[in-house]
Amino acid sequence: MQVKLIIATIKPFKLEEVREALTAIGVRGMMVTEIKGFGSQSGHTEIYRGAEYAVNFVPKIKLEIAVDAPMADQVVETIAKTARTGKIGDGKIFVLDLEQAVRVRTGETNADAL
Repeated sequence: MQVKLIIATIKPFKLEEVREALTAIGVRGMMVTEIKGFGSQSGHTEIYRGAEYAVNFVPKIKLEIAVDAPMADQVVETIAKTARTGKIGDGKIFVLDLEQAVRVRTGETNADAL
C-alpha cells in the first residue's frame, strides 16, 4: 500500500488542538519540530527596550505525519480546518509520496511500519 508524508506548518498555539483532532481521526504518531520561517507576511517589527527591530522569521511548528495514502485527504482536511484562524500566517500543508518507511525495532516496512 502506498504511503504519504504530510508536512504542515502551523501557528505554535494551535499545536495541541491539531494533535487532538488528528488523534481523534486515528493518526497514531507524528514528528513535531519548532521552526522559524516567513511567507507572505514577511516578518514584522517589534519594540525591544525602546528600539524597533525587524523580525524576519516568525516562530512556527512543523508537523511531519506518515499515513496510508487513503487517509491523506482526511488528515489534510483535519489540519486545515483545525489550524485555521483566518489570519495571515496560518501555515501551509504539503503532501509527498513516501518511497519507503521502515520500523527500526521490527523491520516492518511501509504501511506496516506506521
